[in-house]
Amino acid sequence: MTSSSSSTQNPKFRLAVLLLAAGEGSRLGVHPKALLRKEGITLLQALCNAIQQFEPVQCVSVTGFHAEEIESEVIKINPSLDYPMRPVRNHAPERGQASSVRLGLESIQEEFDVLLVALSDQPEVGAKEIQELLDEYSKREGSEEIILPVVNGKRGNPVLFSHKAVFNILATPGMVCREFMDVNPGKVRTMHTSNQAFVLDVDTSEDIQKHKLSLT
Repeated sequence: MTSSSSSTQNPKFRLAVLLLAAGEGSRLGVHPKALLRKEGITLLQALCNAIQQFEPVQCVSVTGFHAEEIESEVIKINPSLDYPMRPVRNHAPERGQASSVRLGLESIQEEFDVLLVALSDQPEVGAKEIQELLDEYSKREGSEEIILPVVNGKRGNPVLFSHKAVFNILATPGMVCREFMDVNPGKVRTMHTSNQAFVLDVDTSEDIQKHKLSLT
């Protein structure tokens, strides 16, 4: 099991994690982005490793187009994790990311204070970035319930949502995170940062080379 000896102190907030890994990866020759490798491990495992020190109460990954391959990777890496990932399959991923987000939100079963919604194709996002978001969350004021990283005016990921925000999203049929933020700007606390990790993702073969990734 992963050692917790080097972990940070017990987190102030009970963290849940939602990883979106249902995409087709069509611009990569239909290769699942979550299974791209960096330094010998998949991006999926890298994120799972990064969240361990925060002692998440639940981790859910939504699969779709490459469900069997990604779920097989989850099964493979879970024994090495103190806080394993639970796959949830979107059987209609062609309906788009919004359907995966909604399914993921509905699948969180444990009580939590804050939810990290992450993408599967951000190779530079790790524990440092998650801590940065949590630190900003502790500074929120008034009606602020969401932490949105912004780099040079560009929206980034992951995004943090309070339990209250998730409850409000689920209370409206069909509502998802992006739409909720757009119609409730007063609930969004913008975290302006120069950390490029929040806006770097993988869409093309050039991106694979740029981030020193491999397909196998």
